[in-house]
Amino acid sequence: MISLSRKSLLALEAVVDVAIHARPDPVQAREITKRQGVPLRYLEQVMQALVRANILRGVRGPRGGYRLARERRRITVLDIINVIDAFEAQEAGPPSQSPISQQVIEPLRQRLLHAIEKETGNMTIADLCAMAEQAAAETPAAADTNPDFTI
Repeated sequence: MISLSRKSLLALEAVVDVAIHARPDPVQAREITKRQGVPLRYLEQVMQALVRANILRGVRGPRGGYRLARERRRITVLDIINVIDAFEAQEAGPPSQSPISQQVIEPLRQRLLHAIEKETGNMTIADLCAMAEQAAAETPAAADTNPDFTI
């Protein structure tokens, strides 16, 4: 089952950050931490999980960092959330055995999780990048890069 943990949200933000800023050079983790305000050690764990899941590609070397491993439109929000959920392997603890919990709360929880899964399974990183562009949520560094080119 999916959850929207802080780590899942951080992973989404990091992947969108890479999608926006990885032109022409890969995005270094320390650049992401500056923009997101999270500790580097925390971010690196998330990024490595995303690399192992073939969502990001790690680039080694002095100018190394991260790039998307697939096209933006081929990475869904659900893909990222599932990677982090598996990485965390969190158990919420045993559900209550009360009749209200079993007959009302648990079916509600299942419907909500199903709705979240359906919505996030259809939303791609390309959609989130378009939303960021429309909301002008890009950082000044991203606005300076021109993804278009002329030959």
